[in-house]
Amino acid sequence: PEPHPRVRLHHKESDSLHIRVGGAGLPLLHPDRYAASVLSAVLGGGMSSRLFTEVRERRGLAYYIGAQHGQYVEAGSLFSQAGVDIKRADEAVTTIVAELQRIIDEPVPGDELEKARNMLKGRLVLGLEDPRSIVAFGLRTTILEGAPREIPEVLAGLDAVTGDDVARVAKELLSPDKLRMAAVGPFDDEKHFEALLA
Repeated sequence: PEPHPRVRLHHKESDSLHIRVGGAGLPLLHPDRYAASVLSAVLGGGMSSRLFTEVRERRGLAYYIGAQHGQYVEAGSLFSQAGVDIKRADEAVTTIVAELQRIIDEPVPGDELEKARNMLKGRLVLGLEDPRSIVAFGLRTTILEGAPREIPEVLAGLDAVTGDDVARVAKELLSPDKLRMAAVGPFDDEKHFEALLA
């Protein structure tokens, strides 16, 4: 078998399919880490995000959907995660892939970019409202990044992200040849889903 297959299915009898579509992200200290965070927020950071609007609201293809940029010291992951009806699984995958391609091909409008940045900043600030969260943030940045990060530094990093940054990082991380899919549900034909990623 391939050392890194494009599609990995775990067979489980169910009336839904739980999928992740995406690929490698950026490590914790990468210069484009803020752009990758904004990219994931535009794609699937809330109820006004592209994936939520197109896949769940307009087409009714997903029970839940979102996107996430996971960062680790030496690696990262950027993916959309969704739960979909098995009868509409193909349409769900192709619609998600189309949205990932669209963010490469079309510039993100300024108002959409601003909304994504503000959502990320709001979550960060609200998540640090109690002393334990502030201590955890300081410890995490000190241990994983080598020095404590100040909140204004993070906010400034998000504010500095431009539409060109998002497009560049999207092209780097989400081009069709880099997409992978993992899923749990009542399917076995990995080649079938691999064709949907093209």
